Amino acid sequence: MKIARIFAHRVELPLVEGSYKWSGGKSVTVFDSTIVGVETECGWVGYGEVCPLGPFYLPAYAEGVRAGIRELGPHLIGMDPRELAKLNHRMDAALKGHPYVKSGIDIACWDILGKVTKLPVCLLMGGRYGENVRLYRAISQQSPEEMAKNVDGYCQQGYTRFQLKVGGDPDTDIQRIRAVRAMLKPTDRLVADANTGWTQHEAMRVVRAVQDIDVYIEQPCLTYQECLAVRRNTSHPFVLDENIDSLEMLLQGKADLAMDVVNLKISKLGGLTKTKQARDLCVSMGIAMTLEDSWGGDITTAAIAHLAHSTPEEFRFTSTDFNSYVTVSTATGAPQRQNGFMTTSQEPGLGIAPRTEVLGKRLVEIS
Repeated sequence: MKIARIFAHRVELPLVEGSYKWSGGKSVTVFDSTIVGVETECGWVGYGEVCPLGPFYLPAYAEGVRAGIRELGPHLIGMDPRELAKLNHRMDAALKGHPYVKSGIDIACWDILGKVTKLPVCLLMGGRYGENVRLYRAISQQSPEEMAKNVDGYCQQGYTRFQLKVGGDPDTDIQRIRAVRAMLKPTDRLVADANTGWTQHEAMRVVRAVQDIDVYIEQPCLTYQECLAVRRNTSHPFVLDENIDSLEMLLQGKADLAMDVVNLKISKLGGLTKTKQARDLCVSMGIAMTLEDSWGGDITTAAIAHLAHSTPEEFRFTSTDFNSYVTVSTATGAPQRQNGFMTTSQEPGLGIAPRTEVLGKRLVEIS
């Protein structure tokens, strides 16, 4: 079996809530997603998705995905898509860095592997743990009162995990954390995610001001060293995200006891193959995980679900269902939220079928 063609579509994903706001005044109203297809000479087709959270979040941007596929694609024609380690080795040799470019191709090849073997991707990644996957809801940055109101609404939909977007004015962020925690049940989990938005002294002010509150602190500062300094001065459970972009940084974080939970994003690490490596390492080191991606629609949500469902439950802190945040459906068969949980498809591969009328024409095609 050989790769005969790699192609990509561009799809706009408007947000249900109209906009999504986080630290530093950053916001997005419509996400630019790339749907990647890998086709074999014998007719198998797999799909992946890459959707950066704008060009100002991680070192990734939407046009970069498509430009990168044009550069990388010719090096992969003729390879066996089932040989995922070999495929990733070739991608890393042909294009240094740019893991997000490689992510959609890798996901599409997992989809092919599942279809060929007639197995869901989660079984190929280790097995299905539990009946479903618990979800969190990201709460866009607004006033303390508005954020508390939004959380209350999502509680009614069955969510019990909340990622509060802070990283703004420290005094307002303290109010945001207190307002939201006050209306949650004791068993609910609240994460204050600054997305690198605080300076070190601001982060220190916030964690000391909420030291009586049951809250997780996520990625307070830009650098690993600043986050580590805050970590060493708080008793709150600590989450790292943006700084953990490789196995090397994951091992460094473990050695320094820098986090209790780590956020693994599929495209940040370069696809399901490398995220599975990081996931398995976290399991062996006893580190809980949020398993997700930067953003996306139905195909990204399916990939997240398979990764999460194949993770032992005691290490699965939470995941997310990005397709419930957007107004456009790009595929049938994707997981759908039910009372704050989702589950993977029992169908082979990712279990999805793209909506061709939504994808439109191919912007990239390499053969």
